[in-house]
Amino acid sequence: KASASPPCSLACVVDSLVNLGSCFLPAIMLCCRQVCLNLVLALSIAAFDGGMGFMMPGSGLGRVALARRSMARLGTVNARQHVVRSVVPRSMSPRMCAASSVADKDTTKDEAKPAVKKRVLSGVQPTGNLHLGNYMGAIRQWVQNQEEYENFFFVVDLHAITAPHDPKELQKTSFEIAALYLACGIDPKLSKIFIQSHVPAHSELTWLLNCVTPMGWMEKMIQYKEKAKKQGESVSIGLFDYPILMAADILLYQTQLVPVGEDQRQHLELSRDIARRFNDLYCKKKSMPAKGRRVFREPEALITKEGARIMSLQDGRSKMSKSDPTELSRLNLLDPPDVIAKKIKKCKTDAFTGMEWDNPERPECTNLLNIYQAVTGRSREDILGEVGEMKWGEFKPLLADAVVQHIAPIQKRYYELIEDRSYLNSVLSEGAHAADEVASATLDWAKTAMGITSRKDLTLP
Repeated sequence: KASASPPCSLACVVDSLVNLGSCFLPAIMLCCRQVCLNLVLALSIAAFDGGMGFMMPGSGLGRVALARRSMARLGTVNARQHVVRSVVPRSMSPRMCAASSVADKDTTKDEAKPAVKKRVLSGVQPTGNLHLGNYMGAIRQWVQNQEEYENFFFVVDLHAITAPHDPKELQKTSFEIAALYLACGIDPKLSKIFIQSHVPAHSELTWLLNCVTPMGWMEKMIQYKEKAKKQGESVSIGLFDYPILMAADILLYQTQLVPVGEDQRQHLELSRDIARRFNDLYCKKKSMPAKGRRVFREPEALITKEGARIMSLQDGRSKMSKSDPTELSRLNLLDPPDVIAKKIKKCKTDAFTGMEWDNPERPECTNLLNIYQAVTGRSREDILGEVGEMKWGEFKPLLADAVVQHIAPIQKRYYELIEDRSYLNSVLSEGAHAADEVASATLDWAKTAMGITSRKDLTLP
């Protein structure tokens, strides 16, 4: 008893000093408390060496942490056990001590846990060949960013049938686009690659969203009006409904980021509006089938890098497009070298002397310089130092050679994939399976929220 008395008395004195400082000396309270705790810690270390087991004042778990910080000075496992045994008040149960240890382990586990990647979804229509604008403006950036995000890249064949098409050509180009994804550098280990129609949830969710979307929203879609003029009387309801299919594509995968250009931004905003409307109608009340759970995530735009937009070879103010009626307007990724040279030789230019960027009177010059920069990876200053004084007859062959050299590895890998369809088929099958798991779960949540039953609800005798 005599040996335990001094430490206990000292502990009481320490508490009294701290309380006195809190009441009468608020300005130096923190300093006083720190000095007192350091004194107690020093005495606790001395007590360990002498085998004394006294009680440290204050919160038990807090003192556990404090004493553990001194374990490096003690240097033994027995000392660590002695700290826990010595500083925990006798009123604390062994279960609380274990909880403290588990909490420390959980904290270490959380610190080691990798950050969750944001989910990205994007796709290309299998109408015609992929061109340099598709590659530079979209696919190359997918490749560069695929380690940063969780990716779903698909061939949007359901979108392709909103316009007149050749069924055999559609089937052929669907696989060709998938092969070009791989040839351009999309890694199946990092990204899911699949064909849209291989996941039935896309079509089914489109109908559900049709029944939620007001007609007035669809009538404002600019792209429908532009494309309807070109198609005339053959325009389909599918083209009118195209934005809702796009919304279903995005919302099915709880997509967080969608790479879009300015021409698709309106469709992304529609997807956000539809998601918000659906959640407001069917997910707010806990008494409803969704039980207050949000079904759809509102996606955000992943803006492409400035300068990545490639324009038509025949009009420097229009985007390079697969739908352009003239083949001379675009450089396809699978064009042979002689075809590329021919298209660049015949591309539209101007009567100005030399090469320059960003002259509003010379959009074609800016476009060709942008293409040269994109395929060489060089700076503007470096390029102008080389070609700034050139005439068109000198610059065009240089540009053609640079494009051919850049896409040669893509073409080589593409033809290898087309010859060995087994690998391509396995990638598409695995991608569709992974995509279907995510999409089917979202579709089930949406159907439940709307009160639609499923075969799981049937109870047979």
